[in-house]
Amino acid sequence: MAISKITTESLLDGEITDAKIAGVAASKLTGTIDGARLPATLPAISGASLTNLPSEITKSSSNPTVSTNPAGGVGTVFLNTTSGDMYSLTDATAGANVWTRISPTTYMSATGGTVTTDGNFKVHTFLSSGTFTPSLGNTGGDTVEYLVIAGAGGGGYGNAAGGGGGAGGYRTATGFTVTSAGLTVTVGAGGAAGEINFSRSGSNSSFSTITSSGGGGGASSGVTSSQAYAKSGGSGGGGRSGSGDSLTAGTGNAGSFSPVEGYAGGDGVTGSGGGGGGSSAVGVVASGANGGAGGAGTASSITGSSVTRTGGGGGGSSSDTGTGTAGAGGTGGGGAGGRDSVGNAGTVNTGSGGGAGSWGPSVGNNGAAGGSGVVIIRYQFQA
Repeated sequence: MAISKITTESLLDGEITDAKIAGVAASKLTGTIDGARLPATLPAISGASLTNLPSEITKSSSNPTVSTNPAGGVGTVFLNTTSGDMYSLTDATAGANVWTRISPTTYMSATGGTVTTDGNFKVHTFLSSGTFTPSLGNTGGDTVEYLVIAGAGGGGYGNAAGGGGGAGGYRTATGFTVTSAGLTVTVGAGGAAGEINFSRSGSNSSFSTITSSGGGGGASSGVTSSQAYAKSGGSGGGGRSGSGDSLTAGTGNAGSFSPVEGYAGGDGVTGSGGGGGGSSAVGVVASGANGGAGGAGTASSITGSSVTRTGGGGGGSSSDTGTGTAGAGGTGGGGAGGRDSVGNAGTVNTGSGGGAGSWGPSVGNNGAAGGSGVVIIRYQFQA
């Protein structure tokens, strides 16, 4: 019996059953299916049944390493699911792979203190104690530059002439590693003006594990008590007018740091007081009726412009001991000594020593307070 040709036009609905379709060999199924004939939602299918899919993206909770060897080779994209950073494999040498970051670069940011900008750097200045809290970016930049200056010593009392106050310890460096955790900042107070029976030192400043020593108080004249002698510190206080041990200045670099945080004060002589030590030079020894000048401070450009801080206080001079002059304050904010008068204060937030007082007509005069310290932190925040 002859079989007539079947055409799509001659088929009636339902004539091709599921059983007949199931019996069709896979080799007979060729061509493409119009997208319009597919349902809006495809049924679930096992991933094991899918082949020839791209394998260029690798996911992991950590970054790729030189020994991460993906099958996709150069061009493989690696996603860190913890940080969200992405990397591209640019050299597929086994055991020495090179992964190049392709995600946006972010830098360190931080809070605390007064924040200013210097080009691509942020500068946090602490005039009082607080907390520096960094947040690290993805560049690997986790270091800061710091300047930690302690409070300075007060100038000595003058019953004849006192010694100038020593500058606060001065410490600075780059490459200090931080983490995303708050770091305590302490700004030391300046020492009070020396009294007739006491020499007054400044207080320490610190940033995290970095500490600078308070400046030594200048010697106070007119009494024999050792409590009124010059004190050692970041920089030493100047010796007073008088005799014996009371003339001797205090030593510097109390923390035994390298490089040193400051220098010794200058000795006093009968008739005038020595200058307090500065962070760059010793205080000047008194001479005759001339008080010794304070030691020089140190310049830093950590804020973006050069500023000199931590000068020593000047020694006092009394006209009762002859013609002379009081010692000048050291560069960087040291207070000048008094000539028949009270001393001059060290400049606040510079760690500079207070000037000494001296005997005025028929009366002794106080020295002056040392300047408070400061902590400054600098880091890169953009390219």
